[in-house]
Amino acid sequence: MRLTATLAALLLGAGIAGAAVAQTTTDPTEPAFRALYKELVETNTTLSTGSCTLAAERIARHLTEAGYTEADMHIYAAADHLKEGGVVAVLKGRDPKAKAILLLAHLDVVEAKREDWTRDPFTLIEEGGYFYARGTSDDKAMASIFTDLMIRFKKEGYRPKRDIKLALTCGEETSSAFNGAEWLAKNHKDWIDAAFAINEGAGGELDDAGKPVVMGIQSGEKVNQNFILETTNPGGHSSQPTPENALYHMAGALTRIAGYDFPVQFNDTTRAYFFGVAKLRGGEVGGAMTALLKDPADAAADKVVSRDKGWHSMLRTTCVATTIQGGHAVNALPQHVKVNVNCRIFPGQSVDSVRDTLVKVINDPSVAISLEQPLSPTPPPPPLSPAVLKPLEKVTAEMYPGVPILPSMSTGYTDGRQLNSVGIPTYGIEGMFGDPDGGGVHGLNERIRVKSLLDGRVFQYRLVKLYADQK
Repeated sequence: MRLTATLAALLLGAGIAGAAVAQTTTDPTEPAFRALYKELVETNTTLSTGSCTLAAERIARHLTEAGYTEADMHIYAAADHLKEGGVVAVLKGRDPKAKAILLLAHLDVVEAKREDWTRDPFTLIEEGGYFYARGTSDDKAMASIFTDLMIRFKKEGYRPKRDIKLALTCGEETSSAFNGAEWLAKNHKDWIDAAFAINEGAGGELDDAGKPVVMGIQSGEKVNQNFILETTNPGGHSSQPTPENALYHMAGALTRIAGYDFPVQFNDTTRAYFFGVAKLRGGEVGGAMTALLKDPADAAADKVVSRDKGWHSMLRTTCVATTIQGGHAVNALPQHVKVNVNCRIFPGQSVDSVRDTLVKVINDPSVAISLEQPLSPTPPPPPLSPAVLKPLEKVTAEMYPGVPILPSMSTGYTDGRQLNSVGIPTYGIEGMFGDPDGGGVHGLNERIRVKSLLDGRVFQYRLVKLYADQK
């Protein structure tokens, strides 16, 4: 997940596009990385027909060949989810008292149908400066880079101050699937416990000419929670309608939800984000952001900022109807109507308080509201501490002079919510720059620039070493 294309366009309009990254020197380890990346991308890890466990076993083989022992690794899979396994590995540090750094990435990918794609989604194709295939970006780019780092560190004989841990998991892309990060957090936190974790969630943005515009760091994400709305009625023959109609009651409830906006909220991350964008953007939008930061209840300012759907969502909790089931015959009054309302809850706001708000907004006792299980964790966003920011600032300044770093809160969700909920602060730091259109992530013909991937490999190599050697 990356900063929006709208943001990239706005920042570019402000005239702050940074210089392109200098070409890196020829790296003799690059062919091995490319081969590992190809193998991982071409390992089908969709929920329907693929196997994360197979991908994890292949990663473990590479780690073993680099010198990691059985004591350094755990390949795991739940008994009832044998194809949804993962792998955890550790590079031991010099100081056993220093808390580890965790590198987190997911192996599973979104479904992809060959007939819909221009190219085979499970064959890595390099074409026109891009890699094409499902998972080239989300999230096998990071999984490959992190695995590659662990291999190179081991072969170089590098001994960091603190442990460096790697966790490659399954189940991030499908909310109903077995989630490896959640399983680790609940059953083997000791395997992954760390001072903080680096995860997906925010990358860099390129302009249309391929120049870096802004580097992102994600700190916190909204909580994904589904609510089930139901109306029931004895029904009857459609030739004799009555005012008490289950569909009509539901229609009224949905109309009221559609017309309601949760109030504006800020936390440290979103405050820093909007403050930064306001300065860079200026004009009516920048002024409205500044006004909203001073007074979150400023309706006029909210109206201007909320023209952008991404900003509207980042400012508040949102709830939207997504699916509906109702009626049983075309010539009968409906007896039961069921609607799913998907809410993305602002960090720190409780699920119960959102339910209470929906009850008040709907204001109809004939509409029952229940929570879909299991409940999503609701951790607060991790702090933007100097220990996290300063190394990021250093590497960004070295590789991308003049490119600003902008904190962001994800309006979607990642496996970071599982780790944050058990006290492992997790940050989205991808270090790779993406195109303004999102590169087809979760859609057709997913791609990543070859240069972005290789530069991201250099970026993470430098950054992880700085984190691992911090006092």
